[in-house]
Amino acid sequence: MKKNWFEEKIKKFSSIGGYKKPELVEDSVKLDSNENYVIPKQFQSDIISSAKKNSDIREYPLGGVERLIDSISKFIKIPSSMIGVGNGSDQILDLILSNFASKQTKVLTSNPTFGFFEERCKLYNIPLIAIPFSDNMKLDVKDFLKQKKNADILYLDSPNNPTGFQFTKIELQKLVKSFSGLVIIDEAYGEFSEYSLSSMVKTQSNLIVVQTLSKSFGLAGLRLGYFIASKKFTETFMNILQYPYPVSTITIESGIQALEKSKLMKDTIDNIKIERKRIIETLKTFDAFEVFDSKANFVLFDAHSAYKRVYSALAEQGISIRKLGKIGNHDGCLRVTIGTKEMNSKFLLAIRDLLG
Repeated sequence: MKKNWFEEKIKKFSSIGGYKKPELVEDSVKLDSNENYVIPKQFQSDIISSAKKNSDIREYPLGGVERLIDSISKFIKIPSSMIGVGNGSDQILDLILSNFASKQTKVLTSNPTFGFFEERCKLYNIPLIAIPFSDNMKLDVKDFLKQKKNADILYLDSPNNPTGFQFTKIELQKLVKSFSGLVIIDEAYGEFSEYSLSSMVKTQSNLIVVQTLSKSFGLAGLRLGYFIASKKFTETFMNILQYPYPVSTITIESGIQALEKSKLMKDTIDNIKIERKRIIETLKTFDAFEVFDSKANFVLFDAHSAYKRVYSALAEQGISIRKLGKIGNHDGCLRVTIGTKEMNSKFLLAIRDLLG
C-alpha cells in the first residue's frame, strides 16, 4: 500500500462534506432542530435527578441495557427480544448501513430524505435510487413499487424529514409487504403522526422500525434510540454489531424514568398537534408562502425568492428556523419546529410584522 494512503483517505472523506448541523445561535427562540420544548423542563430535572440517585458511574452499566429494553417493551407492547437500543437512532442506522450495505447494494428512498442517512450512504459509497417529491410535497407509492425490483434496501423516514409527509398506513404496509430486501422504516417523528408500523415486525422478518426518545420525550441531548425487528436480527445486532456498552448509565436510568411518565409525553404530543395546525393555517393566510401538510413536529413552507430575507429577518429578532433552500421544484424552503405556544406566537407575530 502507498505510504500516502492515509492522506488520500482523509482527502476523500473531506470531499463528502458530512451532515450539516444547524448554526448555534445563543439566546434565540430555537425552532430549527425539531427539538421538543413543549415538554416541561421540570420533567427533565426530575428524571435526571432520579437517574443520578440510581447510578454509580464508576461502574460499567452491566444489566442496564436489559432493564431499559424491558421498559421500552412495556411502553410499545413488543417483546423485549425484538428490541435493541443505540446511542441515538443515528448510531443504529449507521451500524445497519456499515454492516448490511455496500457498493453493490442499492437503497431505494425519497428525495429528500433524512440528511444523516443520505450522507452515510455517501460515506460508504452506497448507491441511492431516490424518488422525488411532487410539487405539493407528496410521494406516489406507485413510483416505489415500480423501482422495488432494482433495489436491495428500502429506507423511508415516516414521517419524512424535512417535508413532514407520511404515506397512508395501507399504502406503506403494501409497499413493505411487497419488498423482498431489507426494509428500514425510520419513525423518529412517529409519535406526532397517525400510526406506527412497529407491530409489522412480528410478521415481516426483513423489517426494521427505528424509533427514538429524542423528539417525543424531549431527550435529544441524552442520545437514546431504539429499534424493533425480528428476534434473529435483534440478537445479532445487539450481541455482535453493537458496542458492548452503547448507552451510558445516566442515559439508561433517565430513559427508564421517562418511559414511566409516558402519559405526560402523550399530553405534550396532543398540544404539539394543536399548535401544528395553528401554524399551518396561519402561514397559509399569507400569499407569500406555499405551506405543506405535516405529520411531524415541524412545518415546511416555501417562501420562494424571499426565503433568505425571511430567514434573516427572523434571525435578527432572535428566532432561529431552518433554511433549506431548494427541494424539488421549490427554491425557497424553510422549516419551522413546533415549539411552545409562546414560541410559536413569537414566530407568527414576527412573520406578520415582516409581511405586514
